[in-house]
Amino acid sequence: MAPRDTTFFCLGEYPNAVLCLGQRIQAQDGNFPIPIISATPSSVIPWNGSVKILCQGTLASYLYQLEILENLTYRVVEKKLGFQEVAEFVINHMDTNTAGRYQCRYGREHRWSAPSAALELVVTGLYDKPFLSTDGGQVAMPGENISLRCSSAHMSFDRFSLSRPGGATLSRHRDARLQGDFTLGPVNLSFSGVYTCYGWHSGRPYVWSAPSNALELVVTGTTSQDHTTENWIRLGMAGLVLIVLLAILAENQLGPQVLHQKDQQDLPDLSWSRQESQTEWTFRLTPKDHQGYS
Repeated sequence: MAPRDTTFFCLGEYPNAVLCLGQRIQAQDGNFPIPIISATPSSVIPWNGSVKILCQGTLASYLYQLEILENLTYRVVEKKLGFQEVAEFVINHMDTNTAGRYQCRYGREHRWSAPSAALELVVTGLYDKPFLSTDGGQVAMPGENISLRCSSAHMSFDRFSLSRPGGATLSRHRDARLQGDFTLGPVNLSFSGVYTCYGWHSGRPYVWSAPSNALELVVTGTTSQDHTTENWIRLGMAGLVLIVLLAILAENQLGPQVLHQKDQQDLPDLSWSRQESQTEWTFRLTPKDHQGYS
């Protein structure tokens, strides 16, 4: 592609600029890594709050540019000069003018990188908050579904969003214009957390209501674990009872045999006693008989 016109980047404001960098920047050719854009602490910012936008490029990047998308084109918001891997852009006061879709790119080796993916910054608090509720309880087991409802009694929203810290934002469109239904599931332990919802209009997609009341959902496997433990205890008790019964049965079967063996052990003793008595008796009679014959 043909190079762009020469562009001068200056440190300071005209006419008091103290240093200018003139460079012919060519259009990107796809050889550079695509930059990564992110927002901290969140891309959903309260009215008049601040947000930091990070654009990650490469260590050889000497120029970063933050842009806001407007229809089919973009407008440059801010530039950062200097060799750095990550450039920081700060919006100190979030409002309807600063909410929107952002992207960034970096300059390196006389060329621009491709633009990053779009980052949507949303400002909240322009409308009254909706109400978040659940049809069932706030405690669920893994594998179940949870139904949530975001409703507004006064505002006629045609879009509703459900979000939680660290989680994705889900959007639903409702023809009734007064409520949005969300179904989560099958849930697992990662679904536990505090949820809020917002209402907004499709014509102003980056301007939302104030957050709803917080609703905490708990996904737990405790009950299932308790049932498993109880089942193991029951099996263990049944096993012990079976062992005791087998021991009693074995004792009943072996008891007569043991007694019979004892009787047999006593009989030789009695036989020996008789023999001993007979011997003594014979020993006594023999001298008498001898005297009688003499």
